[in-house]
Amino acid sequence: MIKHADKAALGPVMLDVVGTSLTEDDLRRIRHPLTGGVILFARNYENRSQLVALTQAIHEARPGVLIAVDHEGGRVQRFRGDGFTRLPAMRRLGQLWDRDVLAAVKAATDVGFVLASELRACGVDLSFTPVLDLDYGESGVIGDRSFHRDPRVVTLLAKSLNHGLALAGMANCGKHFPGHGHVKADSHVEIPVDERGLDEILADDAAPYNWFGIGLSAVMPAHVIYPRVDRHPAGFSKKWLGILRRQLAFAGVIFSDDLSMEGASVAGSVVDGATAALSAGCDMVLVCNRPEKADQLLEGLDPKLASAESAARIAALVPQGEPLDWDSLQQDGRYRAARKTVQSLMDD
Repeated sequence: MIKHADKAALGPVMLDVVGTSLTEDDLRRIRHPLTGGVILFARNYENRSQLVALTQAIHEARPGVLIAVDHEGGRVQRFRGDGFTRLPAMRRLGQLWDRDVLAAVKAATDVGFVLASELRACGVDLSFTPVLDLDYGESGVIGDRSFHRDPRVVTLLAKSLNHGLALAGMANCGKHFPGHGHVKADSHVEIPVDERGLDEILADDAAPYNWFGIGLSAVMPAHVIYPRVDRHPAGFSKKWLGILRRQLAFAGVIFSDDLSMEGASVAGSVVDGATAALSAGCDMVLVCNRPEKADQLLEGLDPKLASAESAARIAALVPQGEPLDWDSLQQDGRYRAARKTVQSLMDD
């Protein structure tokens, strides 16, 4: 198993790779001093042995780099088949809560444990989960990715999911601050605007970020504009990120959402967007699915924007200790029990 090395060297850029193995261009980008993370997608997965070989190659190319994935469950699960457990959409846990609170709490913990232990067995360090957006029934892009409409239920189920992640040695990332569930527009292809005021958003959508306290390892802001608070989307807003840091006392990593999304286009070029996000208070910026934009960012971003404080926060997300390999995991009692719970939930 590859050992993680100099954590202080992690840069503020997270980028992706083209296919199921590394190209020379992939290696060049991963080794760039501004790179600190690699995000994987479904196109990077054929089977488990290939995924393990890919993550090992990434760690060999850049020891200590953070390997992440959007692997929430439901329709957002990047790795499927060849042993990966089919994970439920989070709304299913919220529906179970409405019938049986204690069963839902247990199931959420088991989902988090299965999710994280399977990823870690394949060399993945972090999943961008849980979704803390509220289910207003308005947002197609959020939809059943949300646990519930009630922010109290969202908080308690997400805390249980995070407990499962932690038991498997994985950190967490709450998203999309301060809330994406109230707007219909999809920030992947549109620029969503939420016309509500600050007090309403803080009392409802942003409440889970406050109630979590020190339980959140990382946060990803929304590419949503809240014009009654600030003219910039939350991920580019000094005001919103200042609220997160100071008023809500969040001390973990702030990731930008993907700078290639339409919701980020208001900031200008990918270099302009990254500069705005880092200057507003993000620790790491994501650029996905556009290799040419990754090259532009690595070439054009001012290295002075890479702070030692941010690098240390990012490094703290890299798991410590060796995970169980896949074969050993299948024999682990905790995993087998948790997986049975998850499978029963999917069959319900």
